Amino acid sequence: MRVLTCNIRLDNIAVDQDNQWAYRKDCCRDAIRSVEAHIICAQEVGRAQSLDLKAGLPEYEWYGLVDTVEGRAPMNSIFFRRESFERISAGAYWLSETPHVPGSKSWGSDCTRLANWVRLLDVESGIELRVVNTHLDHVSQSARENQARLINEDAAAYPEEYPQILTGDMNAAGDNPVIGLFREAGWRDTYEAIHGPGDPGTTFHRFLGPDLDTKGAKLDWIFTKGRIKALGAEILREPRDGRFPSDHYFVSADVELLE
Repeated sequence: MRVLTCNIRLDNIAVDQDNQWAYRKDCCRDAIRSVEAHIICAQEVGRAQSLDLKAGLPEYEWYGLVDTVEGRAPMNSIFFRRESFERISAGAYWLSETPHVPGSKSWGSDCTRLANWVRLLDVESGIELRVVNTHLDHVSQSARENQARLINEDAAAYPEEYPQILTGDMNAAGDNPVIGLFREAGWRDTYEAIHGPGDPGTTFHRFLGPDLDTKGAKLDWIFTKGRIKALGAEILREPRDGRFPSDHYFVSADVELLE
């Protein structure tokens, strides 16, 4: 199956000007559709953006708990093909000292952060898997590390061999202790599994694409743990009709569930 993680960039009208959502929503939808992913994990999904994506991806079922008490934005949304999966369960928790309290944040986190998850039955193989989608804080290193620990503690509740996929904008490059925490907990980077440990270049390009220095700052990740194997991985750097779908490059991985 193919997995896609994509930070689609909130609709920031005041800042993004020609790159605001109204001008790139079709480009973003088409870029996502072109990957033909079985599972799509998106970050920074606002209310209007979620409606546009759901309308543009009719063959996918969707799950995403909103991040704040009075909010309407399912920030870390998960889409999965109806014909490929049966949803067994779904949920979310806040990345804070009180993960059961809606809208909570801790450790100097600038934004409210949460992790959404779905448990899916792969119809073809009959194997169950779990997908977790998140977006760690962009300001506080302490918050990022504690948020990673919460995700690891949650994943550890499942048997070691149980297939799990973790996606998201971690706001952390490969040499950040945050990524080390994930590795220590048994998460394997799909991109590294295919291409080796070398620096793949940035995935956060600020709508500049190749005009930005491509070294460092791979912030967007697809990890696996348990009985699941990476078969391919790619950073999607090409614009569509001269426009980038987001200020992040999307990242894909082909994975296989093991018996």
